[in-house]
Amino acid sequence: MAADIRDQSDATLVLGIARYKQDALAEVYRRHAGAVYALARRVTNASSVAEEVVQEVLLKLWSNPDRFDPDRGSLRSFLLTQAHSRAVDIARSDSSRRRREESDASRTAKAGYDLEREVWDMAMAEQVQGAMSALPIDERKAIELAYFGGHSYREVATMLDQPEGTVKSRIRSGLRRLRVELQAAGIVGAEA
Repeated sequence: MAADIRDQSDATLVLGIARYKQDALAEVYRRHAGAVYALARRVTNASSVAEEVVQEVLLKLWSNPDRFDPDRGSLRSFLLTQAHSRAVDIARSDSSRRRREESDASRTAKAGYDLEREVWDMAMAEQVQGAMSALPIDERKAIELAYFGGHSYREVATMLDQPEGTVKSRIRSGLRRLRVELQAAGIVGAEA
């Protein structure tokens, strides 16, 4: 029987595959798998991927043998066309995946920097908050309204019901104390 199958034409083997004859598929594999593998290997430049392509192409033939039309060309040409198409798809997909991964890595690196900056900013905010809490209440309120509340000296004076000159004095005095506290913490240089 084995000698008989080797003498059959490719078209006859495909008819055998349509009847779920495994020996027909085995003979097609013996005849054409090497060429399919070589083409897929050239396109993908990866042995394991080329092996997958061979498996997929022959599985597709097993599942849909009627897609092969002997009037349109040889079985080898049909299988090589299928292999080339699949190998190119895989190569393109891998290339796109690599570009996405590189882009994601770049975004992650930038996000990591932003995260570091955010942690730094939070640490600075804690230091400033600590230094602010050490100020006398009148100075702290004036600075909070002027710098964190965005109000003018005149508006702060009205809100605190104090003379504008007094408010300016308290803000200047409070800022001097803040600078000393932040210099001691190593946050602000001596020239600031």
